[in-house]
Amino acid sequence: MINQEELYIIVFESTHHAIAGEKIFKESNYKFDVIPTPREITHSCGLSIRFHKDKLNDVKMKMAEGNILIKGIYEIQKIDKDKIIHQVG
Repeated sequence: MINQEELYIIVFESTHHAIAGEKIFKESNYKFDVIPTPREITHSCGLSIRFHKDKLNDVKMKMAEGNILIKGIYEIQKIDKDKIIHQVG
């Protein structure tokens, strides 16, 4: 049996921007988790936010409106023990 999972995460330019982004997620009542940034993406900012893919366009808009600097938004597919990472924003 194949175990498959799909995640969307937003990676920030700094911890300061990650905290500001978290505030926007809370104010918007989005379901999210603050997670360590996967090392396959970057070694700099240690915090990212995982969110549901249905909110992708809303998240992009809210980050732009809030002047939150991001490094990128990524889709991570976990298939068994493998990770496939695509930048989507």
